[in-house]
Amino acid sequence: ESRKHAEQYVRGLLAPLQRKNGWTIAEHVGEPEPKALQRFLNLSPWDVDGLLKLNRDYVLEHLASPAAILVADPTGFAKKGTKSVGVQRQYSGTMGRIDNCQIATFLGYVTPQRDRVLLDRRLYLPQESWLADPARCAEAGVPPDTTFKTRPQQVIEMIDAAVAAGVPFGWFTADEEFGQNPGLREHLEEAGISYVMAVPKNTVHTDAAGQQTQLKDVASQLNHTCWQRRACGIGTKGYRVYDWALIDTGHADHQYLIRRSIDDGELAFYHCHNPNHAG
Repeated sequence: ESRKHAEQYVRGLLAPLQRKNGWTIAEHVGEPEPKALQRFLNLSPWDVDGLLKLNRDYVLEHLASPAAILVADPTGFAKKGTKSVGVQRQYSGTMGRIDNCQIATFLGYVTPQRDRVLLDRRLYLPQESWLADPARCAEAGVPPDTTFKTRPQQVIEMIDAAVAAGVPFGWFTADEEFGQNPGLREHLEEAGISYVMAVPKNTVHTDAAGQQTQLKDVASQLNHTCWQRRACGIGTKGYRVYDWALIDTGHADHQYLIRRSIDDGELAFYHCHNPNHAG
């Protein structure tokens, strides 16, 4: 019976339901009411760390590649109430606005064969609205020894866990929130981990002569021979093709990558740490 309810619950979580709660999941899997599923969730033991290890072991056995890429990404989950752990009004890139939601930081694993799997996750807990309120945390079941971690700190924890478990990978990548975080960059560089992370257009580039220029101005000074047209994967409308320029710096292990849209000329900027000097 428990195995049946576990399957029903997972099927409900994966279903394209607009809202997921006891009633909607029960109706989706054909149960007349949610009591059986609720009893299963409340009383059955659930080893989250054990499940993550099982998932990671599957990756190591079937998908592991030294050329794989670790991908960090924060994702927002819209919520209506105030009881879900970590919920508050905050900006969510998923929703594109400030709204009532939870934020989780995820670590994905992408292989050269385009296999993609979730490797790890951390729920972001705001300091002021949650961890500074022990009564609220206790009511929601947050362990009393939980401490505040920024999302870049959560990423560091997950990368270190992957490295300690022997997960092979060649690069790490993430969006601008992580790319402009000096603590995360320093941690990756000290560990010798290659990365490509997005950075703002006003990031300062220092060339070999020590001259400093914002990346947006560097891009405007490049001539046509600096750009190469390359595809970066398949989207809903076919290959996504951009113009790319690789900019050296005064440090042999660091470069900047500039991406230019061939449709409207929009620019995106990336900081590359390339200690192995990959071509």
